[in-house]
Amino acid sequence: MGALTSRGRAARVPAREPEPEEALDLSRLPPELLLVVLSHVPPPTLLRRCRRVCRTWRALVDGQALWLLILARDRSATGRALLPLARSCLPPARDDTPCPLGRFCERLPIGRNLISNPCGQEGLRKWMVQHGGDGWVVEENKKLVPGAPSQTCFVTSFSWCRKKQVLDLLEEGLWPELLDSGRVEIAVSDWWGARHDSGCRYRLLVRLLHANQTVLDEFLVVPDPIEQWNNNVYLQVTHVFSNIKKGVRFVSFEHWGQDTQFWAGHYGARVTNSSVMVRVRQS
Repeated sequence: MGALTSRGRAARVPAREPEPEEALDLSRLPPELLLVVLSHVPPPTLLRRCRRVCRTWRALVDGQALWLLILARDRSATGRALLPLARSCLPPARDDTPCPLGRFCERLPIGRNLISNPCGQEGLRKWMVQHGGDGWVVEENKKLVPGAPSQTCFVTSFSWCRKKQVLDLLEEGLWPELLDSGRVEIAVSDWWGARHDSGCRYRLLVRLLHANQTVLDEFLVVPDPIEQWNNNVYLQVTHVFSNIKKGVRFVSFEHWGQDTQFWAGHYGARVTNSSVMVRVRQS
């Protein structure tokens, strides 16, 4: 109770400032416990911030144990299949080389569409383009394309228009031993269609490339043209490279389109929702 004043009222006693808590020094934790704590930190933060704290933390982030612990927490079907696969094809640990699982966990390349800007939602960004006729433009889809991240499409003209992306699989987070394990496959897909009032032609070429750009495998499809008065039809092309040869490091994805009426403007093939996905092969 506060002290009484001359008038009988209790005087307020100033509250004591709380003692500052001592900062928790995680480096004092045993390495096994510190690994568990760090395994709950997002991979980008581990690689860009935690790795710079001290030599001990850098060794943990560069090692295999932390990333295997992170992978083990994924109980999805893909995660359960990926953990033993990753264990079996990791390169020998080296003090001067970070474990490739760090970049893998940051980029999450398995089951993700590696094609950038697949529907033209960012214009022609990330695509190498060759304009024919009046060139490429981006328009709204005439009909819904299921599963597309954006209902927009690239539209071609009266002469062949071509565009291409070359994907660096190592840059995307995969590593050589995983790609050469025989346990992953590469699935490709593309949607193409036409305006109701104009037919179109289309073709797709996907190549798996060695590090020196040698072609190790390819898929080429030249479907029959879509005829005029077609109800704005869209068609899907799919292919799976299931027996990937050793040495594949790049995927070249290239497609062409034009209209069948040779009209000025943009009445040719409408391409969208292009995808390249690396998946774990189901045994």
